[in-house]
Amino acid sequence: MRQTPPLTAILALPLLLLFLLPSSSHAHNITQILGQHPEFSTFNHYLTITHLASEINRRLTITVLAVDNAAMASLLSKHLSVYTIKNVLSLHVLVDYFGSKKLHQITNGTALTATMFQATGAAPGSSGYVNVTDLKAGKVGFGTEDNGGKLDAVYVKSVKEIPYNVSILQISQVLTSAEAEAPTPGPSQLNLTAILSKQGCKAFADLLTASGADKTFEENIDGGLTVFCPTDTIINGFMPKYKNLTAPQKVSLLLYHGIPVYQSIQTLKSNNGIMNTLATDGANKYDFTVQNDGEELTLKTKVITAKVTGTLKDQEPLVVYKIDKVLLPRELFKVATKAAKEAAAAAPEADAPEGDDVSTQTADSNWASGLDGGRLIMLILSFCMGLLLL
Repeated sequence: MRQTPPLTAILALPLLLLFLLPSSSHAHNITQILGQHPEFSTFNHYLTITHLASEINRRLTITVLAVDNAAMASLLSKHLSVYTIKNVLSLHVLVDYFGSKKLHQITNGTALTATMFQATGAAPGSSGYVNVTDLKAGKVGFGTEDNGGKLDAVYVKSVKEIPYNVSILQISQVLTSAEAEAPTPGPSQLNLTAILSKQGCKAFADLLTASGADKTFEENIDGGLTVFCPTDTIINGFMPKYKNLTAPQKVSLLLYHGIPVYQSIQTLKSNNGIMNTLATDGANKYDFTVQNDGEELTLKTKVITAKVTGTLKDQEPLVVYKIDKVLLPRELFKVATKAAKEAAAAAPEADAPEGDDVSTQTADSNWASGLDGGRLIMLILSFCMGLLLL
């Protein structure tokens, strides 16, 4: 006669499945949250039209310093362009978690924290940092680093807190900054080659200009553009091979380093798979595969595998990443053999230049990251319990 499994064993199975489910605690939508508070409707509107809302939603840890409609009116009275307003509002998005309780527990009473304005690379020096200071009588002050130490705004109340994920705090007025309020060019006015030249990719920028490929890159900025840039040292070492290519092949190779869509680091990590490039044209695929392995983000072309080593510019609709190799399309170069791949894997890796670590970006939200240490232990214990009780 078939035996019925004990009740405890039956209960252990759902428990096991519970811990196998990925965590969804990171999900948040800043537009929906602020939409429940009419007093922040203007602030919410400008987060949307400047695309800051989508950038906020992609981050796992964030603090938004919201201002009410009256405070936003003072900002709008300056008649700044929408691109400049984005810089100003970027100062109100801290890339760290500050709940109402943490505000009064700051070490030494003051903290200097980075904002999205700093993260874009548009903020010169430390102008993209905000000073958070615990004042007397329970007040907390906020001020930009380039404002002479003046604390322009004070904490008003907590609007919404999802612990260690997203915190929305109301402050009394807009944070002022001469750098953030400086005239900002629109996307079509961004000079890609100038940006590359200032960020250690002058050799790559010179190749774009000399080949005429820069025009295709520039034409795609308005609609969204992601650029993968080999640094000057990498390009200089590749020049012997580059000179052997025909003029059309050179253009195709350079266009292969661009994706005609804006892809933040979080989007790249979550959307692994084949990517078309600016060189993709009918039968000529010119694509590569984006693969995320923990904190390491790689681009695989069938010929070589390159690593993304840093972010040089992130100002939607344009983002520029630094990579450690020139991307070689299989349409122009021989596909690496199995023996060659094994030899490359066995070779010691060169040390990445200082500042090339992409671990400062938001950690990927794939299935494995949903299991922290405690959940993993409970998973193992539940599995063992189920086996013992069957």
